[in-house]
Amino acid sequence: MTMQGPTRRSVLLATGAAAFTVGCSQYGDENGSDTVEASPGTELASTSDIPVGGGKIFKDEKVVVTQPEKGEFKAFTNICTHQQCPVASVSGGTINCNCHGSKFSIKDGSVAHPPATQPLAEKKITVEGDSIRLA
Repeated sequence: MTMQGPTRRSVLLATGAAAFTVGCSQYGDENGSDTVEASPGTELASTSDIPVGGGKIFKDEKVVVTQPEKGEFKAFTNICTHQQCPVASVSGGTINCNCHGSKFSIKDGSVAHPPATQPLAEKKITVEGDSIRLA
């Protein structure tokens, strides 16, 4: 009786399936079950950390804080509504996603440049003295 090992095709299929699974799991599932959001009350920054007409991304807390006008602070999710990539920068009055070029207004999270068609979700923050916290 001769024992036959795995065929080349079965090895390639198994390797490809494993690579696909590892690659896809890097971003979590579509429900964001691997997402751990910061809890209310978490201090994000000092008001002096957020430039007027700009903003700052807090990657670990999954939020972007902006200051469209002096003393006016806004917060939005840091996940682009186009294909759920994290946004990469805040400049020129927009929150920018490098994945496909979407841009969002620092004033209200609305789409300033497609391909995104939905605004960034607003996050609640509180400003007490010089401290910006998640609400």
